[in-house]
Amino acid sequence: MIPSFQLAAGLRQSACAQTSLSPRLQQAVRMLQLPTTDYVQLLRQAVCDNPFLEWAEEGWPGTESGAVTDTEDAAGKSADASDASTSEASEASEASEASEASEGGAGADADAETWPAAPGEGREGGEGGARGDALQHRLPCLVTLAEHLAGQLRLLRLPERERLLALALVDCLDDDGYLRMPLCELGLALPGLLPAPQLHELSLALARVQALEPAGVGARSLGECLALQLGPVGEPPKLRALALAIVREHLPALAAHDLAGLSRRLGHTLGQVQTACDRIRQLDPRPGSRIGAVAAGTIIPDVVVRRRQSQWVAHLNPAALPRLRLQQTYADWYASHREQGGVVFGRHLQEARWTLRNVEQRFATILAVARAILQRQHRFLALGPLALRPLALREIAQEVGVHESTVSRVTHQKYMATPCGLFELRFFFSRGLATDSGGHCSPTAVRGLIRSLIASEPRETPLSDVALARALTAQGLRVARRTVTKYRQQLRIEPAARRGPSIR
Repeated sequence: MIPSFQLAAGLRQSACAQTSLSPRLQQAVRMLQLPTTDYVQLLRQAVCDNPFLEWAEEGWPGTESGAVTDTEDAAGKSADASDASTSEASEASEASEASEASEGGAGADADAETWPAAPGEGREGGEGGARGDALQHRLPCLVTLAEHLAGQLRLLRLPERERLLALALVDCLDDDGYLRMPLCELGLALPGLLPAPQLHELSLALARVQALEPAGVGARSLGECLALQLGPVGEPPKLRALALAIVREHLPALAAHDLAGLSRRLGHTLGQVQTACDRIRQLDPRPGSRIGAVAAGTIIPDVVVRRRQSQWVAHLNPAALPRLRLQQTYADWYASHREQGGVVFGRHLQEARWTLRNVEQRFATILAVARAILQRQHRFLALGPLALRPLALREIAQEVGVHESTVSRVTHQKYMATPCGLFELRFFFSRGLATDSGGHCSPTAVRGLIRSLIASEPRETPLSDVALARALTAQGLRVARRTVTKYRQQLRIEPAARRGPSIR
């Protein structure tokens, strides 16, 4: 049978326009999104790899006193010059914003620019580097949970075999301080210890570990962990007995806040059960997490907002600006010995100049975006979250003259220090909720209203999510019940059934 049609394979050539980014532009886009701490670390590595870059010893004039107008004007001129230098990218949005991120400020004299940074950031081996090393030596050394417990065991006068078994148990604890492995399996996991440990030996070693600090380590369940923290010292006997009964046998009822059911099952008054539950909630269900936890990192704001003559003014934070400049001695040597310098040094010099332009354009864009945000959200600084208005990325992008994706990258993990606190730039963006008057309200303002309504609710009759939705509707805000539930959960507020008094 001959088919009625045939499939023919062939080649066909067609012309189509396609946007492509050079590797340098792609790197500029990635660097624009980096947080300031990671970005400064990247520049430090660039200083180590590139002989034409160095940390400047002097600061940026006027930054300490807050007079940053000259610097900001120079940054603004660089941003204007970046709009004219778009030859490397097409008219597409991504290429345009990548060109702004990497090639901006080409007309500025990047070789003479200096960028202030935190004190003590000198070149390696210099005075600044020595101060930095001394500071690092003064930082506390974090001790792991296993090291913390092993140090306590070495202070006890124990037989050598019992100490080895206790140390083996310590090594099997997880980060929260729990022993997830059964004792019978643990004995099989110690083939190097002869004779093989018996179950009673492991139980004795576990008792030694559970007597260490912090209280609750070495537990095999949540109930055992809480029971270990209810020590006989300082606890009323009746209260301790009742609390032990709850954590050992009635944890589900405790989690469900079923105080009336606990009162019936345990034969105690509702007040006694409430007192015991309050004592249990003071205990730590993860005692091991307090030892060896990673210290919280310090957030350095990129922009600082201050009030000057009844107006809010935003300027770059000098401590967040990398104090980077061109190594002029090496640059002059290469200019006079270009033929002997070779291609490698020429590439390093180009990379150094591009890095300086990238630093300049990055912080100029951050400042422009922060000022545009401040212009639209200035009421927030005076009246609080209830005055936060809806704001879209497109609105700021049109104001600054960049693409929306650029604003998204600039606001990612970039922070603004205000008299009201430290906020990520992304905090000020939100979609609007319709009101009865025809306007729009920010979800942050709605969350603030929900918090205030719950704070002022009667203790005997807490407001349910339906009641909260009705209260918001009475104030002109059309918010669905499921939206109220979502905002309440974001505020980490319990539902009405768990906020009110115990069930009688």
